[in-house]
Amino acid sequence: MISIAPSILSADFARLGEEVRAVDEAGADWIHVDVMDGHFVPNITIGSAVVKAIRSYTTKPLDVHLMVAPVDAFLEPFADAGADSITVHAEAGPHLSRTLQRTRELGVRVGVAINPATPVTVVEHVLDDADLVLVMSVNPGFGGQRFIAATVEKVARLRALIGDRAVDVQVDGGIIVGNAAAVVSAGANVLVAGSAVFTGGPERYAANIADLREAASAE
Repeated sequence: MISIAPSILSADFARLGEEVRAVDEAGADWIHVDVMDGHFVPNITIGSAVVKAIRSYTTKPLDVHLMVAPVDAFLEPFADAGADSITVHAEAGPHLSRTLQRTRELGVRVGVAINPATPVTVVEHVLDDADLVLVMSVNPGFGGQRFIAATVEKVARLRALIGDRAVDVQVDGGIIVGNAAAVVSAGANVLVAGSAVFTGGPERYAANIADLREAASAE
């Protein structure tokens, strides 16, 4: 099963609750929330108060991606705000295993992300602590970037490392109809898409999600 997780980074922030509800009703499987701190990445987006505010607009999982360093102090606020999963970057702190264990203690799904230049071997020894691994297919910090083609091979290497573990492989950055099948064939099962979903306004969201799902399922 392929899950589509629209990134609200590409939504209309002036009507964020309505945008979340719209993509939920349009067929989103997860709602992806990009949190940026202006330090780990060169941009600032939203905090836990916004996650709490949009929680009531959807029953779908809120998939919070913390592009934040240091990250540990932010785990509990986002869990309390209603996050269903929290993903932290392997590059964001010196004690990744401890951070993932703390995330688990908060009762949410545990994710670990790796940047384009980070090898998949960095997460090899924490796979038993994770529910998902997010492979960044652009350099984090901004929406609307072009997909890095080398990500496809990286996903395949990660899937081989995961083996028979029940760990989702998520890809985030530049996902469009034209590359969805390649990353899924390599081993991804969750696609984060911002511009590809939110282009065209609410009347297009269902068709955009359906197009991505169909492309991802192509042989």
